[in-house]
Amino acid sequence: MLSSQPLLPMSTDDTRTRIVNAAGPVFAEKGFANATIRDICQAANVNVASVNYHFGDKEQLYIETVTQAHERKVRQVQFPVWPPGIPPEEKLRDFVRTLMTRMLGTEQAPWQTALMMREVLRPTAACKALVKDYFSPDFDLLLGILREILPAETPAYRLHQIGFSILVQCLHYRVAGDVVAIMIDEQERRDHYSLAQLAEHIAEFSLAALGCAPGYTEAGTPAASSGAASR
Repeated sequence: MLSSQPLLPMSTDDTRTRIVNAAGPVFAEKGFANATIRDICQAANVNVASVNYHFGDKEQLYIETVTQAHERKVRQVQFPVWPPGIPPEEKLRDFVRTLMTRMLGTEQAPWQTALMMREVLRPTAACKALVKDYFSPDFDLLLGILREILPAETPAYRLHQIGFSILVQCLHYRVAGDVVAIMIDEQERRDHYSLAQLAEHIAEFSLAALGCAPGYTEAGTPAASSGAASR
């Protein structure tokens, strides 16, 4: 049931923001299909007609909610702007560190994390908006770094495959973090699984695969003389 309390006067922007803030937890808990306009408006304490007025329909509200959840994270942690002359290997380390910080090192309401994970695992139309506005530009940035590292004749499909391999390593610790916690004992996680250590491992492992990580041995393990652990 909608609240019987009279609605407080508010500006158009206030109403829109209130609806989005209320929609996030509802969508995160129930998913797009099972969440209702009535649920959201009750949580926002607004009239049910407000969603259509401000967003057009439930799908557009969902897209706006997912986009804003991701945008808040992006604003917290932005990719660096590198001056000329920075080695591409260092750019790759910065890229991985930034991505890992977005995934694991930012403060988020529980509903924001749940909503983004729901969208990644079961994409809806909102995922297309995320890809267009956020994922594709970030992926293009990574591909640009890889082009500096790999031979000029590397075909596009190989660049894409290598790029996805790097991204998936980062995403693993976001999606399967609870599974990792079950598989690896607590002491090892405390000693070796900090955000900085994971980011450094992913970057160095990826550079080793690309043939340009002198700190790694032929066996694929960090050499004792590597400076990676001190960074």
